[in-house]
This record gives sequence, structure tokens and C-alpha cells, in this order.
Amino acid sequence: MSRQSAEQIEELVAAARQVRERAYAPYSGFHVGAAVLAAGGELFVGANVENASYPVSVCAERNAVAAAVSAGVREIEAVAVVAGDEVTPPCGGCRQVLNEFGPDMLVVSESVSGDRRQWRLLELLPDAFGPRSFHPAPGSAGSPGSAG
Repeated sequence: MSRQSAEQIEELVAAARQVRERAYAPYSGFHVGAAVLAAGGELFVGANVENASYPVSVCAERNAVAAAVSAGVREIEAVAVVAGDEVTPPCGGCRQVLNEFGPDMLVVSESVSGDRRQWRLLELLPDAFGPRSFHPAPGSAGSPGSAG
């Protein structure tokens, strides 16, 4: 199922586990750490950051993606999430954000007790709306009938 080595996956999960300790979750107490593996092999981490105004809270996965994008990454191969007592895959919003950077990426989720599951993002977000959903605008390079 995985294109990543067992060592890479262990390193990714360890990074997510470590950054989870820095989560800011004073309201829910649900600390989440995430790590993404860029196509170039770099790791980027993020922790969830809650806010008293709940809707502006940010998930760990999105913070890890933002760190990667800020470094110039445009392709992510894998993501690891470490959360609570049960294996917790990314929420729907995070699945959509992850889809933007690698719809076939490996998703690994581990509970604090070490239970682990993994999927391909395509399994968690089938028939996703994403970059491939857009068609080139008429007359733009690559569109039917254009000179590009």
C-alpha cells in the first residue's frame, strides 16, 4: 500500500507525536499533531490551534500543509496524524486541503496508545473536487482549439 519506506513512516509518525505536545487546545483538550512528507523528502509539522471563537481554530494537518507550502512545497506524499485515544483520520476539511497537494498520498493515523491505521487519501475522499475538476478557460493555453 505504501510507496514510503517503513523508516520514513516511523519518522513521520514520530514527528507528529512530538509536535502534538505543542498543540494549543485549552477548550476541547483534544491535542493533535500532524506531519507531512514532501515529495522532496522534507518533513513539516503542525499542531492544532484552538480559539475561543471555535470556527477560527485551525487543525494540525492544515498547519503542517501551510508550513510546507510556505517553504515552497507543492506536492505531499504522506501525512501522519496523532490525536486522542482512538485512531482519528483527518476531518473532511483537512482531507480537502490535503487533496490539493496529493490525492494519492498515504494517510497514517495513530492513537496516543499506538494503535495505527493507514489509507490512501483517495479512499478517505473518493471523487474529490480538486485541481483536476477545473477545465482550461476557452482560449487559454492547453484548451481545445487554442494555439498553445
